[in-house]
Amino acid sequence: MPSVCFYFQVHQPFRVKRYQFFQIGHDRDYFNDRSNTKLNNENILNKVAGKCYLPANAVMLELLEKHPEFKISYSFSGVFLDQLEKYSPQTLLSFQKLVETGRVEVLDETYYHSLSFLYSKDEFKRQVQLHREKVKKLFGVTPTAFRNTELIYNNELANFIEGMGYKAILAEGADHILGWRSPNFLYRPKGAKQIKLLLKNYKLSDDIAFRFSSKEWNEHPLTAPKFANWVSQVNGNGNVVNLFMDYETFGEHQWEDTGIFNFLRHMPGEILKNPDNNFMTPTESALKYPSVAELDVHNFMSWADVERDLSAWLSNSMQWEAAHKLYEMEQKVMESMDKALIEDWRKLQTSDHLYYMCTKWFNDGDVHKYFNPYESPYDAFISFMNVLNDMKLRLQAPKLCAE
Repeated sequence: MPSVCFYFQVHQPFRVKRYQFFQIGHDRDYFNDRSNTKLNNENILNKVAGKCYLPANAVMLELLEKHPEFKISYSFSGVFLDQLEKYSPQTLLSFQKLVETGRVEVLDETYYHSLSFLYSKDEFKRQVQLHREKVKKLFGVTPTAFRNTELIYNNELANFIEGMGYKAILAEGADHILGWRSPNFLYRPKGAKQIKLLLKNYKLSDDIAFRFSSKEWNEHPLTAPKFANWVSQVNGNGNVVNLFMDYETFGEHQWEDTGIFNFLRHMPGEILKNPDNNFMTPTESALKYPSVAELDVHNFMSWADVERDLSAWLSNSMQWEAAHKLYEMEQKVMESMDKALIEDWRKLQTSDHLYYMCTKWFNDGDVHKYFNPYESPYDAFISFMNVLNDMKLRLQAPKLCAE
């Protein structure tokens, strides 16, 4: 019996505007250029809400009402939820209605969609706690499953998260980690005692997320019966089919005219035609199915790019310098007790800022350009570092006043 576990990442960053050298010391409004459509966070959020979030949520609610067995899960970055509260309350309400059905699990992650676990365990823990509080406030639930930013994962993270009380953690089902093993089982992270590891079935997930509209794909067009048949083939060869993807798949990455919403509308019913199939959330899967083996993931992996590593964020000198300089400020920023400064520093931790500096333009070029408001990686780096320099002045301001 394969249990289908649908998980969607929902995230939009506060993008840094084109912050120039002459603005240092004079402009603290770093994150929204209202004169520039590409850098206007409110416009971007509302555009994606209109194309993806609202219509996709309407379909999901329809499916939850039609199929009592249907279940899904989401992780919302804290900065995404902040933008919904600020720019699109109706979209937030549509997500809340989904959670109110009792068949939608909300996962925890870092509030600022950050790489904090790589640089500061203290900051990581603070951000997870902030996220936990936000989810409780907006949705009335306390998460029991965790996914790190962009599915960045290793043994150390799993053990750390287990220590924080979570029952399940998500990761990429990368071939170089699994080898001959299947992503359609649950595993035990090396060194862990109870937490279960759910791995993305990247082939079936990417058939929807990336290949759905590709007319060059030999399986095009992808229909709901065809996909349901692929899922049913896991019977006897696995316990779970983990379909993990960006929520923007529906309507934004795959436009409405590709038929993606029609596919989504029919897919659960087709899967449920096989009585051996069902749907589960990550925590339900972790509670029902045993770990079939220990999985040792020493080096960090992610779900990004063909390499499935950290190179999308940390592969060139600009990215390394930006990340190092940012986290180097942690102690002074936290000691300042300046809420506005701390908030700005945390918004800069959002992984997208480093992603925009990526210079990998080969097979993954189009992916790196998506939602990227900058003309080049170097423009992203310059704006980011100028903002950091302005923040350093803000840290020095109290001292200068005292003198």
